[in-house]
Amino acid sequence: MLELVGCGLSSLTMQDSELLSKWSKMRHLDLSRNSFGKDILRILGALPFLKFLSLHDNAMEGPLSNQGLCELKKLEELDLSYNHIEGILPPCLSNLTSLRLFDVSGNQFIGNHLSSLLGSLNSLEYIDLRHNRFEGLFSFSSFVNHSKLEVVAITSDNDKFEVETEYKDWLPMFQLKVFVLPNCNLNKRSGDFPKFLLHQNTLSFIDLSHNNLEGSFPNWLLVNNTKLEYLSLRNNSFVGEFHLSPYYNSYTCWMDVSDNQLIGHIQLNMGEMVPYLIHINLSRNAFGGSIPSSIGKMRILEVLDLSSNNLSGEVPKQLVRNCRSLRSLALSNNKFHGQTFSDDFKLTQIEYLRLNDNQFTGPLTNVVFNLSKLSMLDISNNNMSGKILDSMNNMIRLRTLIMRNNAFNDQFPCALIPNVFMDISHNSFSGTLTSCSNPNLGVLEHVHLQGNHFTKFIPEALINLSKLVTLDVSDNNLSGRIPLSIRLLANLSILILRGNQLGGSIPTQLCQLNKISLMDLSKNSFTGSIPSCLSNITFGAIGAADLAFAQTPLEFYSTRHIFYVYENVLLPHLDMVFEIGGPDGTYDKVDEVEFITKSRTNSYRAGSILNFMSGLDLSCNKLTGEIPFELGKLSNVRALNLSHNLLIGPIPKTFSNLTQIESLDLSYNNLSGNIPTDLINLNFLAVFIVAHNNLSGKILDRKAQFGTFEASSYEGNPFLCGPPLENNCTAIVDLPYSPTTASLNETKGKWYDIDQVAFSASFVRTYITFLFGFAAVLYINPYWRQRWFYLIEEGMWSSYYFVCNTVYKLLRFQPSV
Repeated sequence: MLELVGCGLSSLTMQDSELLSKWSKMRHLDLSRNSFGKDILRILGALPFLKFLSLHDNAMEGPLSNQGLCELKKLEELDLSYNHIEGILPPCLSNLTSLRLFDVSGNQFIGNHLSSLLGSLNSLEYIDLRHNRFEGLFSFSSFVNHSKLEVVAITSDNDKFEVETEYKDWLPMFQLKVFVLPNCNLNKRSGDFPKFLLHQNTLSFIDLSHNNLEGSFPNWLLVNNTKLEYLSLRNNSFVGEFHLSPYYNSYTCWMDVSDNQLIGHIQLNMGEMVPYLIHINLSRNAFGGSIPSSIGKMRILEVLDLSSNNLSGEVPKQLVRNCRSLRSLALSNNKFHGQTFSDDFKLTQIEYLRLNDNQFTGPLTNVVFNLSKLSMLDISNNNMSGKILDSMNNMIRLRTLIMRNNAFNDQFPCALIPNVFMDISHNSFSGTLTSCSNPNLGVLEHVHLQGNHFTKFIPEALINLSKLVTLDVSDNNLSGRIPLSIRLLANLSILILRGNQLGGSIPTQLCQLNKISLMDLSKNSFTGSIPSCLSNITFGAIGAADLAFAQTPLEFYSTRHIFYVYENVLLPHLDMVFEIGGPDGTYDKVDEVEFITKSRTNSYRAGSILNFMSGLDLSCNKLTGEIPFELGKLSNVRALNLSHNLLIGPIPKTFSNLTQIESLDLSYNNLSGNIPTDLINLNFLAVFIVAHNNLSGKILDRKAQFGTFEASSYEGNPFLCGPPLENNCTAIVDLPYSPTTASLNETKGKWYDIDQVAFSASFVRTYITFLFGFAAVLYINPYWRQRWFYLIEEGMWSSYYFVCNTVYKLLRFQPSV
């Protein structure tokens, strides 16, 4: 036996090769976690008696040749997992008839018909082919024996057994213990379940998740294999009911049949059928009815995921009282109701608790605050209400708190602040957060407070969060100015202050937030001009590279390994993944931001478009002055909204540099001049609104994106002409002077031509009206009449002395004394 694990070796020297030749009778060689290339296989061909060979996690690349490896005729265990091997498996591997363990997972193998390769390996017990590119090729129909064998499959139908007769060309001789083949799109052509498994009755570990399997759920698989401990059929297309036979092995500890199309009720006696389950995942199916109370008999259950079904009723007290080993409970996206957090809640070991998107009611009692190991709590989108008490000093491990869309009120207790993610939006919380001194404040990364009744200033406690990535305090009653210390939020990517009562000028300190991708200051009372330095912000240029909103796996359950012992050998890289959230093991409801673009409110979620969305919204304020031409430098911004302000001047020609812009709204201002012709080159522009300004001239040619904009995009500009407006540019002759209108009037006189008759008549009417009105006022009010006469008299005397003084100076040629 020779083990050189993790030694950093990349090749064998001549002396090493000579040494191996002297050890030709070696039976066990482990070279895993080194940097060997595939050339090592030629040298190892000199070990004909080798039974165990592991090259797991090396640097083997390219196709696998026949030389060396196929010469190991007595090899029983072969591990080539997690290299970079490509191409097909060498056909000569079928000569290794003693092979019991075959692991080539984590490579790039493709192609060859696996049945022709593995069918002759009659001693096979362990197959791991995951993370390759085998598709639709795992079938044994190519072996023709013409001895029509009767296959007996034991199924369960109302606890009655029936015999199914099927004729196959070939019956595999091996009996597998471990069969791992996820993500391979099995039986791509037919979608059928691998029929050869009908003959396997010693399986203890099977993973066929993320394939394209169809048909009725294979209940027979659970009955035929009485030693089955681990089963994952996640993310297939199985239909029908999920029913355990009384003859089913009750010692299974892992079961995942999520992401299928299973229907019916959960079996009433499931807790009695599988009392030793540690992990069960039935999520994302169509199960109905209620949770059976027998679940409470699973005393060692650690993970229970029933999310995204049609389950209803109340959560059984037996579950929250007796399953005290539970570390993860997911009941989200169902129709549960009632009060969950009652005195019966005894799940003191719980770490991840997801109850969101149900109809739960009642307050958040002290029961929750005694969960000292709780890391993630999601109770969003329910009907929970009441005041949250502040006696919760035990929740020191809380990382994620999501409570949005409930009816909680009064002040939010500072002690409940988590240390990574907080979303308490759309409740009725009031007061301020200015007095919070929770140490978790220093490490918060995402804060959502929108849609509450928070008042006064933006809390300084939030501005001091150096790791903050998202700050959304929109739709509250905050007032005052934006703190100048906001420049300290160097990692901030999302700043949403929309819908408050903030005022003053927009501070230039915002320009120092170089990682901003979304900034929304709309619906406030900001005054002054738009800071030209906003052009210094990248607005998404580094957002995609940094992936600030990339989802991170949950701490414990996303990568927990199941150590499997095969022939007294521990295989630590054989694992089953606790996929609590999305199919990649992440929690898919972490960060979500609402941003108005393209004239509608859109929600951007983490892990997808949020990484690539960028926008600036300054609409519905009292901003004045011209639009800074420097904003044309925001070449990565996708949405720009400056509407409903008091802006003047022209549309900057530099806006033609906004090459990624999709939505541009400049409506309801006092902008003037022409629409820059270069804007026609903005190929991604889907929404363009300049309505209700003082723009003039001809609208841009209706080609490219501008051919899709309707008249509503330009309405309220009386001096704009051309399609899609009804104003004809050739008929506009009486416009106020501008370079554009002057050229339009050249054919019918100068712009300053006046109708003398109309002018004289209007002048006389105005003069007579003013004279009679003034006389009427003096006649009615004697005091004003007296004051008018005094004014006339004083004016006369002033004029008299002025004339006299001027004449005297002219005659005397000297100034008067």
